[in-house]
Amino acid sequence: MKVKTSITLSKDLVEKMDSLAGTYGNRSALIEKALRNLIAAQEKLHRDSSDLQIINQQAEALNSEAKDVLSYQVDL
Repeated sequence: MKVKTSITLSKDLVEKMDSLAGTYGNRSALIEKALRNLIAAQEKLHRDSSDLQIINQQAEALNSEAKDVLSYQVDL
């Protein structure tokens, strides 16, 4: 379901938006696509940050395990 809304933008931004709008169909489609991309990027940043936090919390155990595995390798 679409909801009608009103926003205020700077003139230069509207001019740039209008030059791109035809590619996406119209202003609304362009703005919706841009916002969806921004939201997706923010969600990815949040997931990446969470993943990094988990990796950092487990770093000592992971490094120890990697060192153990490498100790089984034979020098070539």
